[in-house]
Amino acid sequence: MELEENSRTGRTVSLTPAQVDYLRRCDLVDVRPNGTDFTLVPKAKRVGAVHAYGLDVVVTPKLTIPRLLFMLGYAKNPGFLPENVEGVEADGLWAIVAETLCRNVERALNRGVLRGYTTRDATSTTIRGRVRVGDQVTRRPGRLIPVEITHDEFTSDIPENRLLRAAVSRMLRVPRVDGTVRTRLQHLLNRLTDISPLAQGAPLPRWRPNRLNVGYQPALRIAELVLNTLSFEVGRNGLSIASFVVNMEKVFEDFVTVALTEAWSSSPGRTEGQFPAALDASGAITMNVDVVHLVDNAPRFIVDAKYKLESKSGRYPITDLYQVLAYCTALGVDRAWLVYSGRAANATTHRIRNSPVTITTYALDLSAPPQDLIAQIERLARSAWT
Repeated sequence: MELEENSRTGRTVSLTPAQVDYLRRCDLVDVRPNGTDFTLVPKAKRVGAVHAYGLDVVVTPKLTIPRLLFMLGYAKNPGFLPENVEGVEADGLWAIVAETLCRNVERALNRGVLRGYTTRDATSTTIRGRVRVGDQVTRRPGRLIPVEITHDEFTSDIPENRLLRAAVSRMLRVPRVDGTVRTRLQHLLNRLTDISPLAQGAPLPRWRPNRLNVGYQPALRIAELVLNTLSFEVGRNGLSIASFVVNMEKVFEDFVTVALTEAWSSSPGRTEGQFPAALDASGAITMNVDVVHLVDNAPRFIVDAKYKLESKSGRYPITDLYQVLAYCTALGVDRAWLVYSGRAANATTHRIRNSPVTITTYALDLSAPPQDLIAQIERLARSAWT
């Protein structure tokens, strides 16, 4: 079943109790009783796909899937490149995510499985590295052998490979992955069989970009995206459940925040997201501003990101302007921007009466190629200083 993002009509279907229970928990659709059946309506600003107890529900974004993946990846790491996700020839969310992961991991492993040094604790009859004196005294008081040591080991069982293995393993468990892609993923997993699997619920291994893992970096960023967004569980009677659910409002806010931080990185001052502010003198009325740029520790510019489309009249809700005006008042800032998702258009400036505040509405065309999308943000960033 396929639904469109923010559709208000939905689809009416027959569901089992298990399907109803899961769909109500997955945060993708509202499940509304309709006689003996149920009507599924997409939740506001949610997109993605779920597979549960034989039922497939997909809420397609207004963006292309590769563009959505780019924004997700860039919001986590501005080193995420458009070519990591563009050009995938596949149909549907599951297929595109699986093919994107498979293609990038194949490229990463083309030159072999990466090896590196990792620090390990061990119990040994010979001394290597350094002795963990505290553990030795606690576990074996008065004994010299065996000895508790910490040593560096040159191995393939490093964070980078653990990330790749975890992402490939999770993708293989999704029932809707194409047979050909599944075979390729299984081949990749076979190459990583010596790598330690991640414990369920454990945090993702941390890695740092360096000259040794440069060929791995695109695959690592895709792997992190998959592991942070794709969930899998075994439901009743051992049936597989998979979900890939995205909050578009958060993706948009995070993307704008990171892109502006990058664009202003060479300018004086610093950029902060979710900046705390208080509207009243006592600090009882608190709020968080999406993006604030500070110079000499004083707020200079404010940006509020709104994932919503303009109305047919070409206007945005006036309440958004009230909100930004409150931000400006609280922080003593006289220039602010309201950034919307929508068709690219000329920025509209509103000079507030009886106030020094100027608020500019600025639409981002999310359908533009990634380079153009970043360029739109950079134009906004430059305009702040003019």
